[in-house]
Amino acid sequence: MRQLSKQFIYVFLIFMILSGLYALIVNPSQQKKEVSLSELVLQINDGKIEKIVVQDNDLEAVMKDGGLETSHKESESGITETLKNYGVDPEKLKAVQLDVKGTSALNIWLGIILPIAGPVLLIAFFIWFSARQLKQGGMQAFTFGQSRARIISPDSLNERVLFKDVAGAKEAKEELVEIVDFLRSPKKFFDIGARIPRGVLLMGAPGTGKTLLARAVAGEAGVPFFHISGSEFVEMFVGIGAARVRDLFKLAKKAAPTIIFIDEIDAVGRHRGTGLGGGHDEREQTLNQILVEMDGFETHESVIVMAATNRPDVLDPALLRPGRFDRRVVLDLPDLGDREAILKIHSLNKNFAEDVQLRKIAERTPGFSGADLANLVNEAAILAARSDRTKISQLDLISSIEKVLLGPERKSHLLTPKEKEISAYHEAGHALVAATIPEADPVHKVTIVSRGRAAGYTLKLPTEDRHIFSKKHFLGELAVALGGYAAELLVFKELTTGPHNDLEKATDLARALITKYGMSEKVGPVSFGESQEMVFLGKELSTPKNYSEATAQVIDSEVKNLLLDALKRARDIITRRRTILEKIAKKLIEQETIEQEEFNILVSAA
Repeated sequence: MRQLSKQFIYVFLIFMILSGLYALIVNPSQQKKEVSLSELVLQINDGKIEKIVVQDNDLEAVMKDGGLETSHKESESGITETLKNYGVDPEKLKAVQLDVKGTSALNIWLGIILPIAGPVLLIAFFIWFSARQLKQGGMQAFTFGQSRARIISPDSLNERVLFKDVAGAKEAKEELVEIVDFLRSPKKFFDIGARIPRGVLLMGAPGTGKTLLARAVAGEAGVPFFHISGSEFVEMFVGIGAARVRDLFKLAKKAAPTIIFIDEIDAVGRHRGTGLGGGHDEREQTLNQILVEMDGFETHESVIVMAATNRPDVLDPALLRPGRFDRRVVLDLPDLGDREAILKIHSLNKNFAEDVQLRKIAERTPGFSGADLANLVNEAAILAARSDRTKISQLDLISSIEKVLLGPERKSHLLTPKEKEISAYHEAGHALVAATIPEADPVHKVTIVSRGRAAGYTLKLPTEDRHIFSKKHFLGELAVALGGYAAELLVFKELTTGPHNDLEKATDLARALITKYGMSEKVGPVSFGESQEMVFLGKELSTPKNYSEATAQVIDSEVKNLLLDALKRARDIITRRRTILEKIAKKLIEQETIEQEEFNILVSAA
């Protein structure tokens, strides 16, 4: 509809221009007064006329005062004879300049052709313009099967990424160095009979740098990089996905050696036959074509396919067999040193103050991915700019950590005095239990300022990166999670809706201890509920139980026992250290936020 409107406007403007041009030629814009021949003769006799221009039967008189007049003579006689017939004074006529002009050939042609050719040309232009639009639409129909991949040339310095631009991921880089060596000098591999892996699958949590690492491989090798998302293959038309796969590999083979990178390959690479659409849906045909191109009848050694996913568990086994994605690279969340290196890279174009210590920021961000750290630095820059400061301070970075974790501060979310008191004791309960249990993570901040969906929060961060967790640690976390529940129950003798999120997390953790980690003596070292998972549209359609109802009752009983033991432990700590709980709560009511140093002083003062 918008395209038709633009065409109509163009045609209308052209029509108006042609009409104006024609009117300008036929009727000149200068104003002229038309008089009779007798009046013209009187003005000649009075000496008012300076010049008369004669063109056919038309007369144009130029007055001595600059005016213009027009008149018409008799067609059968000349200008002098006509004026004499009207009584002109011969002596006065001699003082007037007579100019006789013939008819212009241009005016003849314009007068004859333009009224006919103008509409014809206008109609012809409209037909040509419409046909052009239809042709473009037809060409688009024929280009559905063409690849939509974006190509990054090795000569593009602005878009080129190297390994030095990717912090951390040391093991992943070492795995991919072989790919770079092969693309740089494949002859030494072929001479010895080696075959480089055709497919490299990058697996890791969202934001760990899978796409960036793939671009770094292409940048180091100096080869073209074809980037496409898995969802771009599939359209509503049958066969389009497979056609785009064929076209993509055709382009890549022409530019070989090259790298094809398929982001989020799980969009087309899921287990075949798991949905409700049968075995011949468009997604499965696209996957079949990818399988054939990677290791079918015709293959190309110098085209390496890299793919990324954070759901390797749902990929079809045919994708993961040798000859296809047989090289799998796992990207873990960065550790302390990697986080510091990532922060340094993202701070290259930032103006930091002298008090900024990236090491401390890295220590306070365990579990952050590379994308989280980039967002953290950007949020700190925004916070500094909002305060009209030219440098990013350490406080800006610390504040942005909480914003990334929990969301922005909700300063307009004001609590009533009673709600503020309940929230203060609730957070004081969490913090006190965490400070008392040795296995719990240390408290860095306690606040009752709303942030995100939380009315208040207790920020606990580990002192070092952990990869293995003990049962004691989990039991301590259960007690901390129920510390707010126990504090409300002990102080106010009633419960509110405040601890609902704590209860959800505690229940999930307790169930995981029993059903996933085998940490229940009564149930034993058995894993439950993880077999025959059916996947449909990216969600778990159903997870059939692989245990009996009797076992389910035992699991429920054990979950309840773990939570009750954790609640008893939290109540005992709060009861024993009630005076410290009161100090923390009153301080929170007074100033709303307690930082780590002040909190440690309050807890150790007992």
